[in-house]
Amino acid sequence: MDNTAFPPHFLDSLANEPGFDRQNFVDAHHTSEQITSIRLNPFKISATKTDQQVPWCTNGFYLTARPSFTFDPLFHAGAYYVQEASSMFIDHVMKTIRTDMAEPVKVLDLCAAPGGKSTLLNSALQSSDLLVANEIIKTRVPILTDNLNRWGTSNVIVTNNDPRDFKSINSFFDIVLVDAPCSGSGMFRKDPAAMNEWSEGNVNLCHQRQERILADVYPALKENGHLIYSTCSYSHQENEDILDWLCSEFDLESVRIPINNDWGIVESQSDQQKAWGYRFYPGKVKGEGLFAACLRKKVSSGGISNYKNNGQQKLPAKEIDIIKTYINNADDFYLFKVNDDWLAINREHKESLNMLHRHLYIKKSGVRIGKLAGKDLIPDHELAQSLIVNKDAVLSTPLNHEQAIQYLRRDDIDINIAGKGWSLMTFEGLALGWAKLLPNRINNYYPKEIRIVSKPPAN
Repeated sequence: MDNTAFPPHFLDSLANEPGFDRQNFVDAHHTSEQITSIRLNPFKISATKTDQQVPWCTNGFYLTARPSFTFDPLFHAGAYYVQEASSMFIDHVMKTIRTDMAEPVKVLDLCAAPGGKSTLLNSALQSSDLLVANEIIKTRVPILTDNLNRWGTSNVIVTNNDPRDFKSINSFFDIVLVDAPCSGSGMFRKDPAAMNEWSEGNVNLCHQRQERILADVYPALKENGHLIYSTCSYSHQENEDILDWLCSEFDLESVRIPINNDWGIVESQSDQQKAWGYRFYPGKVKGEGLFAACLRKKVSSGGISNYKNNGQQKLPAKEIDIIKTYINNADDFYLFKVNDDWLAINREHKESLNMLHRHLYIKKSGVRIGKLAGKDLIPDHELAQSLIVNKDAVLSTPLNHEQAIQYLRRDDIDINIAGKGWSLMTFEGLALGWAKLLPNRINNYYPKEIRIVSKPPAN
């Protein structure tokens, strides 16, 4: 890639940006080096990776080569997430601002799909904490939901709302992440096609959109709560200028995040308010372009009226007893129904769920357990991949790699059947999904919409 491959005026527009080194930047975009990084799911994988660790993320690792993730059953089991390394900096921000792990927090990821930062946030939380992952664009909600299902936790609610809908839930969240839609210049090396979309006019439009999104969600943040703002853009207008606008228009103060000089991250300050920001340049960091900042809210936006919901869904005790047998520590969960589906969420999140239900369009809440057919449960895929499934209540069928791929493709599985009934199909101890074992065949219940459709590579 040479200078002419960049959009007109792009490099000139960055000439005065903090830490920008034109030649280093161009050279980094010339290289054919492929940087692949993954982040382990701490709830499912405890083994230590031998690859190089991402310095600002405990569970992040660089891989020496890019494998075929599609044909790795551990990927489908939620053992890890393939994420760009710079984006993992949010983990370091979370660890910096979360000083009291004993105090539960409510966290919002406002622009969440496909789910990389949502699973990262979730990894930094405990079951007593609540994550609300919102996606504005309806067609992007399924991939967000699938990725959070794989992660396996029950303290998650997925919503599909415009940022303005959060104005009605004043002072609800302790931490709000706005990974804002942007002009995308930070992804030029990873996705050269993004260069065709870049223009100075688009940067200005993104700046206006970012202001609107932030203004809309601001009331939902609590007093002393933290706003984490990030983009994959290098443009001053979308980064430091936004920080100046936030600090001048709202009661927010900048939070300085400690960084190690060896990491190669450029610390910047906005022109007027001197708000701290963190810039990632390819060539200086082992990752792609990112800007991140953190601010603290100094005032209250008031509370939510009529917060407590005293209504209680009336559910048959006999059905509840059946459902409980499939859940570990079942008394720790609030069980409820949506149409014929049974769901479970950590009991401490019951009131939050009820309140959010009155204000937002909820697409996922906790873990979907399944439907009852008489006294039998037809288990849901969410239950299979969750951390709450009671593995003593169901069969478990271990698969080797070839069998696991057959299962994930919904092909016939070459295996001797042992037992009869619903079985978790597992690979290296992690559940992939359900199958029903019959005397002479296996009914594969892996969801059609997420099955592997391509053929495995030839050996």
